[in-house]
Amino acid sequence: MVTNLQDDQDAQDGQDAQDSQDTPAPQHAPDAPDAPPPGCPAHAARLYGPDFRRRPDETYQRIRRDGGQVAPVLLEGDIDAWFVLGYRETRQVLSDTETFGRDPRRWNGWDSVPPDWPLMPWVAYSPMMPFTEGEEHRRRATAVSEALATVDPFVLRGHCERFADQLIDKFAPRGRADLVYDYIYSVPTLATAELFGLPQDEAGLETLAAGLTVSFLSDEEAIAGQQRVAGYVAELVRAKREDPGPDLTSRFILNTPDLTEEQHTADVMVLMAAALPLTSYWIGNTLRLMLTDERLAMTLSGNRRSIGEAMNEVLWADSPLQNLIGRYATRDTDLGGRRIHAGDLVVLGLAAANADPLLWPDTPVGHAGNHSHVAFSSGDYGCPAGGPETARIIAETAIEVLLDRVPDLTLAVAPDELKWVDSFWYRCLDSLPVTFSPTPVTAG
Repeated sequence: MVTNLQDDQDAQDGQDAQDSQDTPAPQHAPDAPDAPPPGCPAHAARLYGPDFRRRPDETYQRIRRDGGQVAPVLLEGDIDAWFVLGYRETRQVLSDTETFGRDPRRWNGWDSVPPDWPLMPWVAYSPMMPFTEGEEHRRRATAVSEALATVDPFVLRGHCERFADQLIDKFAPRGRADLVYDYIYSVPTLATAELFGLPQDEAGLETLAAGLTVSFLSDEEAIAGQQRVAGYVAELVRAKREDPGPDLTSRFILNTPDLTEEQHTADVMVLMAAALPLTSYWIGNTLRLMLTDERLAMTLSGNRRSIGEAMNEVLWADSPLQNLIGRYATRDTDLGGRRIHAGDLVVLGLAAANADPLLWPDTPVGHAGNHSHVAFSSGDYGCPAGGPETARIIAETAIEVLLDRVPDLTLAVAPDELKWVDSFWYRCLDSLPVTFSPTPVTAG
């Protein structure tokens, strides 16, 4: 689960120290060549369009080659921004909240943004926690971490096993399925409902899942999708403020009695937006890797590599969360050889940072056991303590149960025929058709 929330900094620092023992230290990049600042489209790559959607990794490589570790780019609608591709530079921005703030009202480019901009839902200022700063942010983020600390991992795993079996029972006798529509979204949706105290109403959960998915797409439905989710979450928050229960929504509300209903709604919506899409796409990208990569093919039946290793490789090499908007320079500063001006928008290329060749200067040594990636962001606005572990339990359980029930999964199309969702934020499949030997439903 990832969002721009307070991390347990002590735990993060300890993890980073351990990870640094396994990860080659990034070499110092030479100063990037001089380039015009945002505002000169002729010198900026576009982070949208069919080529970017098909192979974002190639786009990142081209930008790094032509522009260095920090480069000018164009977002949807040719909106100017700085794109951070370097691992060292990404860590710098994530840790320096004094120079790179979160309040989007600082952005000096709002005059060029149309009201129907597809990226607007998660960029325009609202009372949600990611846009707060200083003590207010720390207080609200701590409340999230305290709520997550109450999640029992064994109970959660049991729920996820039950959800997975129920979903597999629906397609197991057919011998074929589209895992995106039949499974990958559904397990995290049901787990989110259990965690947040949502009613087990199929229509309502479909509204939530579809709305969150659409809100991160690069099309005209993004704003409407977020608005539908906000309405759904507002009803939940209203009910939990009146009648709390043993769930994350109620615990967060009880931990923050001074927040308004609007603030509670915004923060709970952010938590769901962090939990559901990323966990779903983590499952999907891991299954795709295991179905298409010869090194991992035996995992399906022979367990040559653990599912956990495949999941970790995805976080490094095919991260579900690709890019984050954003940070806004609070003053003029230098970053990666570029001059960043106060009010400039800085986009964090998390996937590009994980693939930084300066991080892996020689032949890759592999990702096993190395968790120093930035797939969950980091620092004060990284995923809160307990968040990644909660997402891992949901994703790992979903994959384990699926491979246990249908171990001979086979991709039903050629790997290059798989289609990807058009999203600046996420890397996720539009469809994952598979075939397998029909199997009976589980007893009970």
